[in-house]
Amino acid sequence: MTSEKTAALDSFSPETRAAALNALAAGTFPAPGTNFNMHCHSFFSYNADGWSPSRVAYECRSRGLCAAALCDFDVLDGLEEFLAAGRLLALRTAVHLETRAYVPELAACDISSPGEPGVTYIMGCGFVREPAAGTPQAATLSALREGAQERNLALIARVNAALPAIAIDYARDVLPLTPKGVATERHIVRAYRVQAEKTFADAAARAVFWAPLLACDAAAYPALEAVLPKLEDLIRNALAKRGGIGYIQPDEETFPLADDFTRWVKACDAIPTIAWLDGTSGGEADAGRLLDLMTAKGCAALNIIPDRNWNLKRPDEAAVKQAKLAEIIAGCVARDLPVNIGTEMNKGGLPFVDELAGPVLHRYAPVFVQGMQVMIGQSVLARYAEAPYLGARAVAEFPDPARRNAFYAAVGALPALTEAAAARLQDAGPDKAFSLLADAAHHGQTAHGRVQIV
Repeated sequence: MTSEKTAALDSFSPETRAAALNALAAGTFPAPGTNFNMHCHSFFSYNADGWSPSRVAYECRSRGLCAAALCDFDVLDGLEEFLAAGRLLALRTAVHLETRAYVPELAACDISSPGEPGVTYIMGCGFVREPAAGTPQAATLSALREGAQERNLALIARVNAALPAIAIDYARDVLPLTPKGVATERHIVRAYRVQAEKTFADAAARAVFWAPLLACDAAAYPALEAVLPKLEDLIRNALAKRGGIGYIQPDEETFPLADDFTRWVKACDAIPTIAWLDGTSGGEADAGRLLDLMTAKGCAALNIIPDRNWNLKRPDEAAVKQAKLAEIIAGCVARDLPVNIGTEMNKGGLPFVDELAGPVLHRYAPVFVQGMQVMIGQSVLARYAEAPYLGARAVAEFPDPARRNAFYAAVGALPALTEAAAARLQDAGPDKAFSLLADAAHHGQTAHGRVQIV
């Protein structure tokens, strides 16, 4: 029965997901531990296992994580669901958004999007509400969604023209794979794989079709169908990535300017955040230059996916990337930039959570813990006290970034808000909520106990 309810968390029906989560929340959970994952994609962009925001929250809570953050591409569709799941399950939560942007100053070199000079991944961290309809912020969010769809349609048009035997229709074949009509390259790739199975019902015929495109021997192809995530990665490289038949090189018009994106994130009361890859590209090679450039554009935090920077098979590659990891973290510490970490969950084979007690990451654990706590503190203070990390009140009361980090981290270290405690904070109003949270953080007391006196 539990497995059926867990599976129901991934239904495209919000009502079904809510009912399943409410039923599962009545069960028992382990005490929160010390680990966390602050970069989890859901099915509102792409999750390798098809998990919804509710499923992500439930799995994190069930496995003893103390905090988690949703991070979807180009949308905030899972925001309210994820924050509500956190309150129901007593899990600290935050919501981020990821996209790509253009950095004119680095137009001549790769940054964090390999093979695409001037293009960087970038994030907004700690969104607490979707922008109100009719606002400039809502218009920009819609533009992100529409831009993604336009790129998808253009990609499909190019691939269909090159491979008419497996041509797909966006509305018929791709959108049904998504809960709310926002598709990614991975959805498109899956649609092409499925269409190939329909067109070439015989495995040998599929091998003849795919082998030259995937640069593999036809005799070796059948084994790939036994590991679909690997097959889809190969298809994605052949169709959508650089050198693929549907790929087109982006330019300064393809994605929003980084400056515009950071202004939008700040206008949404969230934290513009650098999305760092591994330090080996031309744009990332000089950590100090990158941090100074991006903070001048408004970024106030940095995101890392640590596993790909230390957990490597080749010792020489591991040595280089671990040195780059140390360099970027040192740069963030020197500049008082919170560091957000996680594992993405958008590709098969990724770890569920980082090994903070492991042989490499343990030395950075205090930095990562504070980064998590700052993001949770931002989520709580911005939502209930109208005091976002980069807002006027925060800057006025804590002009020193180190002190601001300490305060937001102290709030983020408080036990997760329950529905009842969150309601009391909401009823208290922003000023009283700020005082209650600040007092609780100062005394190291639980937010629950402090809020109950309202």
